[in-house]
Amino acid sequence: MFFTSEKKLQMPTPDQALPGRDAKMLVSARHFVLDAPLEGPFPEDTHKAMFGLGCFWGAERKFWQTEGVYTTAVGYAAGHTPNPTYEEVCSGLTGHNEVVLVVYRPAEVTYDEILKAFWESHDPTQGMRQGNDRGTQYRSGIYYYDDAQHQLATDSLRRYQRALGDAGYDRISTEIMAAPPFYYAEDYHQQYLAKNPGGYCGLGGTGVGCPANVVQT
Repeated sequence: MFFTSEKKLQMPTPDQALPGRDAKMLVSARHFVLDAPLEGPFPEDTHKAMFGLGCFWGAERKFWQTEGVYTTAVGYAAGHTPNPTYEEVCSGLTGHNEVVLVVYRPAEVTYDEILKAFWESHDPTQGMRQGNDRGTQYRSGIYYYDDAQHQLATDSLRRYQRALGDAGYDRISTEIMAAPPFYYAEDYHQQYLAKNPGGYCGLGGTGVGCPANVVQT
């Protein structure tokens, strides 16, 4: 069973969700671009962040190109189905978002600077889609790992909402929630646009800059 196009814009209930599996996805040991580990444990001087901003191919490239980022990986999060496949996520019956796990060094790039890249790389007012990509897997999301990230994410949303409102945009629909389990996507999705330079990238911002935080952490 697959949801219809309009149904894919609605989150499934846990009872509707596919059962998934216990076995996790197997991925390459090293990042195709950064030559860093794809899976932890990560160095003690790094922190983790997680974001959803549309198709994860272009989103991941944006973050691996950010100075101070140690490694990145794409996967699925914030749904119901454990260890889903790409086809299951696309069915609309897992509730998962396409997300990017970002591992960064705070001594080289602040979380607020990473948030700025997040906001400016997509349109966070579109609900369950980004451009022509429609479905719950394309929603905007910030998944925080601690109270400091939560506060910074909330503050940045308020700042960017004011900037977008001044530019005539609607309300931000980005979900902000504690980081749920991250399920790695299939290996061919990892660093996809580095492996396929001419591949599809649906990433596109509003052209509205996100004002910087007065207090950097």
